[in-house]
Amino acid sequence: MNRPDHILPASGHPFFGTRRLAPAASADRIRELLRHEFRDIGLPYQPLLPAAPLTLPRASYAELFRVSAALLDLVRRTALESAPTTAGRLAAYRMPASEDQLFMADPFVEERYADCVARPDVVIGPDGPKFLEFNVNAALGGTVETRCRLEVWRRLYADDRGVLPFDHHDPFAARTAMFKDLAAELGVAPRIALLGSARDQGDDTRYFDLQVDYFNTHGLIARFFEPEDLHQAWDCPPHLRHPLGLRDFTIPDWEELGIDTGPVQAALDHDCLLIGTQTGTFMSSKLTLGMLSEGRPWMSATEKALVDTYLPWTRVLSHRWTDRAGRKVDLVRHAVDDRNTLVLKAGIGMSGKQVLIGRDTEQATWQAAVTEAAESGTSVVQELVEPQTCRLPMIADGEDHPYDTDIAPVLGPLLFNGRPAGIFARFFGNGRSGVISISGTGSSDNVVVTL
Repeated sequence: MNRPDHILPASGHPFFGTRRLAPAASADRIRELLRHEFRDIGLPYQPLLPAAPLTLPRASYAELFRVSAALLDLVRRTALESAPTTAGRLAAYRMPASEDQLFMADPFVEERYADCVARPDVVIGPDGPKFLEFNVNAALGGTVETRCRLEVWRRLYADDRGVLPFDHHDPFAARTAMFKDLAAELGVAPRIALLGSARDQGDDTRYFDLQVDYFNTHGLIARFFEPEDLHQAWDCPPHLRHPLGLRDFTIPDWEELGIDTGPVQAALDHDCLLIGTQTGTFMSSKLTLGMLSEGRPWMSATEKALVDTYLPWTRVLSHRWTDRAGRKVDLVRHAVDDRNTLVLKAGIGMSGKQVLIGRDTEQATWQAAVTEAAESGTSVVQELVEPQTCRLPMIADGEDHPYDTDIAPVLGPLLFNGRPAGIFARFFGNGRSGVISISGTGSSDNVVVTL
């Protein structure tokens, strides 16, 4: 039931609909609840907070998940057909040596479970959703953040009977269902090892405790493991083993912190399946989107139309010719000359790093970066998508009342083994646009619900 006192008219791109939610409490109350729920989970301080969840019409909300699942299947197929073996893919993608580790001994298991956790980054362009990249790994941002936001919004918007004026997917519930299915598929006990490190979360474990507590109260047996303790997940009596796990870390992050990945390889070698597997690195690479955007020989006409509709024009950058808007172009020359319409992205990168927006870059700097990237063959150029806006109430530090602003959100539909698991959103609370990263550029985040 939509309570009239919660609904306001909306403005912005039609994809966002004509209705939105009003704040359900005072600025101080909303701020208090959000700060409390987000304490000690490793997120940087956000001076600008949302005063209500982002909303989408049902059709828009469903479209994001429908297309995400279809494109993820194409991303998976593109990555796996780049070479018949892991060694061949490492060479084809020119992966750094640091990524040549943490693979399962059984290539079928390695490939079968690589894309169990995924989140594309989607902006709404003038013509609708455009999928800028796919993040395929269990350490992607959004799961815990979305759950925490939902806890606050459910508390504020539920009526006396517990009825909400919106619908949503719960990422913790979807992920728990995923692990139950995986345990049944593999014929193993539903005992889950949550692998991460408090050193990656400001030396606090609340980020992991929230996840373990949910697992343990919803039909699973879960435990958080630091890498140094991970041997206890497999070097124990059979009935105490943790045959499944969640790989909640990235190799670059642990390298930066000086954390040894040796215990992880030992667990994998003893048949502890950590979701998602290392093959997801190929699916996350921007090179995969470049290959998919250019078209693969096995794609049907329908698949090509889907890619043309939802992916911005993207090409792996090298000294060659390609097609652009129905004509053949020298790719490097085109990238240099059309700086204002393009973005340069490294194949592997996180948190908005290794991204250069052409129109925000001096011509000489841009040309040098394009030339260098063309030599390495590990970057893509991508059409710049002009992000469209929607209206959202925000709360600024020190202010007593929410203010309305137009934001240009990056939407992140979460998928767990194909299940819709909620939509994470990141944006600048002051209305500007650009490369968004919670940890790198001081943006805000929210959860998306459907009215």
